[in-house]
Amino acid sequence: MLQARALIESTMSLHRTRPVRESLVLRADDSDIGGTVTRLVGLARHSVSVSLSAGENVSAVFDALAAHATPSKERAAGGGTGGPVIRLLCTPQAVNNCGPNAEHFRGTRCEIRVDDRELRGMLIVDSRVALVPGFPGKAGDATIVKDTASARALDLLFAGMWANAQSLAEYQRTSARMRTESVRRILEQLCEGHTDEVAARELRVSLRTYRRHVAEIMQTLGANSRFQAGVRAVEMALLPQRTDVPARESGTETRGHG
Repeated sequence: MLQARALIESTMSLHRTRPVRESLVLRADDSDIGGTVTRLVGLARHSVSVSLSAGENVSAVFDALAAHATPSKERAAGGGTGGPVIRLLCTPQAVNNCGPNAEHFRGTRCEIRVDDRELRGMLIVDSRVALVPGFPGKAGDATIVKDTASARALDLLFAGMWANAQSLAEYQRTSARMRTESVRRILEQLCEGHTDEVAARELRVSLRTYRRHVAEIMQTLGANSRFQAGVRAVEMALLPQRTDVPARESGTETRGHG
């Protein structure tokens, strides 16, 4: 999301000298992000696009969106559009942290997808107004962008991420398959960088069987390498984050299998 950050900072620079009443960039209180989301979503007529990563504000945003998600049966009874379409893009950590809240969106005009890449939190309303929380490690509150061109550009960035994400149902099926004890033990071997021979001995299986299981896990996770499989397992919260093992893809890839 470097493009999103550059876009916001460029917009802020362009409009920094404008009077407050004319400014296209406003500050919002990060401590009341749920209230800000509620106010902005309440203005939506057509669409709301939201990306969420793990953080202390995730639950507040989930709750604010759930309050505005219109049940499909109410839309049908009213004979109208029934409110804006909400697209919610989450990291696996955000889904795992707020999994129960996802039930609020069943049968509504809200679709949830999951992307295991690093996401920059943002909210775009009708491609004309955007909310971007403060950047990590940088002082400042959330930013409300009223510049239509910038909001549309952010919505295009969001659309690209959305197209490559998997549905919540697909993510949950994958997660369920990957949460067995045998898979967890193999993933641990991958993350620790063990050779196939060492891992097979540790798990007391044949080398051929171990390699077959690894290939199946890589396919399920959509990983192109063993290193990437280990990384995605951590991103999907299938394994805890490790800080004591160096990430050496070349060593992991070249040892123990041919």
